Amino acid sequence: MIRLLFAIVAGIVLGGVVHLVSVLALPRIATQDAYSRLTPLTKLNAVTALPQVDPSNAPMPFLDPAFAIAICRYDLSGGPIKLSVPVSQAYTSVSFYTRSEIAYYAINDRSAGRKVIELDLMTAAQHGELPEDEDVTAADRLIIDSPSTTGLIVLKALASEPGLMPQARAAIAASSCQVQTEPPAKR
Repeated sequence: MIRLLFAIVAGIVLGGVVHLVSVLALPRIATQDAYSRLTPLTKLNAVTALPQVDPSNAPMPFLDPAFAIAICRYDLSGGPIKLSVPVSQAYTSVSFYTRSEIAYYAINDRSAGRKVIELDLMTAAQHGELPEDEDVTAADRLIIDSPSTTGLIVLKALASEPGLMPQARAAIAASSCQVQTEPPAKR
């Protein structure tokens, strides 16, 4: 009886270990991650609006059709990125993801408190190379340190009614995501 109980417990433990290892390894070995799916649809270091979402053409699963969505696929090896996103009428959000789909920062129009969400995205090394300016404070300039050189920035604007979708799409289309050639200046 004890041998049978030991075999059952050992089988459950072994099954749990195999399940845990496969769940943790799957994101690293998957070939169709978000970055790979969006690479043919987007330009590097530029904002690309995704088409209106419906079940037949969604580039990613679980996208909300009430949002106008744009992607900036970035590469910081050429320098820091300057991101500017005009705020839409209802709600606007900006989310940052590493190449391996780890979310590391998000901001929305309410927390930005301005008509335009403006920020500088750079690596920690690039941030360390910035000249110290005592007159510039964190309120003057928002700098986000990216944990990786490549990744995705997801821009979303809510259309609270179907008739407001053109306005939400226009707000997203007016966004910019480009490599900075000179150091960030005081705003």
